[in-house]
Amino acid sequence: MSTKKNFVIDTNVILHDASCLDKFEENDVYIPIVVLEELDKFKKGNDVINFNAREFIRHLDEITGDDLFKKGASLGDGRGKLFIYLINELSPEVQKAFQGKTSDNYILSATLDLANNDKASKTILVTKDINLRMKAKSLGILAEDYTNDKVKNVDIFSEAHKVYNDFDPALLDKFYASKNGLDPEELPFYKNLIPNECFVLESTRASALARFNPFNDKIEHVNKERVYGIEPRNAEQTFAMNVLMDPDIKLVGMTGKAGTGKTLLALAAALAQTHDYKQILLARPIVALANKDLGFLPGDEKMKIAPYMQPLYDNLTVIKNQFNPYSNEVKKISEMETGGQLVIEALAYIRGRSLSDTYFIIDEAQNLTPHEIKTIITRAGEGTKVVFTGDIQQIDSPYLDAQSNGLAYMIDKMRGQKLFAHVNLVKGERSELSELAASIL
Repeated sequence: MSTKKNFVIDTNVILHDASCLDKFEENDVYIPIVVLEELDKFKKGNDVINFNAREFIRHLDEITGDDLFKKGASLGDGRGKLFIYLINELSPEVQKAFQGKTSDNYILSATLDLANNDKASKTILVTKDINLRMKAKSLGILAEDYTNDKVKNVDIFSEAHKVYNDFDPALLDKFYASKNGLDPEELPFYKNLIPNECFVLESTRASALARFNPFNDKIEHVNKERVYGIEPRNAEQTFAMNVLMDPDIKLVGMTGKAGTGKTLLALAAALAQTHDYKQILLARPIVALANKDLGFLPGDEKMKIAPYMQPLYDNLTVIKNQFNPYSNEVKKISEMETGGQLVIEALAYIRGRSLSDTYFIIDEAQNLTPHEIKTIITRAGEGTKVVFTGDIQQIDSPYLDAQSNGLAYMIDKMRGQKLFAHVNLVKGERSELSELAASIL
């Protein structure tokens, strides 16, 4: 059997990654004609899937020609060919197993037909639809997820900070006594450190919170501080507040389950730094639940998105409640809201803007694709800090998982960069009941 493979790609792969044709190396790629028909339905709109559909169709037009349907069109040097597969009939096997003339069934039929016509090569269906993969396997069709942008190491999202036990007590005393911190080479594990990594140094007598600051190449103290009425309640919240307050760190990823304080800490840090930023933006993607889109909800556009934005307003209310209703802090927040310096908005309305001197917080970022994350970050202008928060175990998109969502992808790719920091929040602080539910339900 030839080592070259035939990959049949589903519509959702294209909508997930418009550049997917570049990811199949020397193998041939087949697009069933029904996939093109489905893409046509996604051309209009302002969501990322609509952008991806249009971009892919434009790319397809650049390499189109008669060979695309008969002999295949080359995808480049050392790469395979691209074919549009014109078979648009349901195979007897598919008709016998599944009912209806659905797009999925036509894709299955095209894959079966290709596998039967080219037995010298493996034919594999690539789809992000778990159910379609199961249907394919029931017919003996090889099926895979699109894994090009999947994160391999997800352990970093289940662990808290590192704790270095049995640390030299004399060195820890020196760390406490120093004003400028320690040189990394003084630590026995310094070769394993990455920029902005936070950890605990623990000896038999005491312990200390520390962070490797790559901007001055020092191991620095991380002190607990109350920021705009919010005081960290544990070590990881203290680490999070430290990187959120550092103006040198331009990109922050905060992960953790519900109730760990991700959004609250980010908002408090932003409010405490209004002298450094012209605007604070809080946004979150709108992912409708129970298969009901915005059109299902009553009212105008603002009324429709209000339920999705309410959790952000709730965090703002928590901060306001830390102060007297007539305090300067509460007055300042109200003035910022009225004057447009503090904006809570659906992420769809932020797209396309270039953001300068902005503290930009994106909540529920686990529901974004890698391409969406990249698009947001590349919009950051001078003086802008971008903070992504989310729980990779609570994904609402049917085509994303803990390994392929944009938040996990961004954190995996950015690790080791001076401008980036990641903190994983493990301990819930919302309430004892909330922690219990998040842990066992």
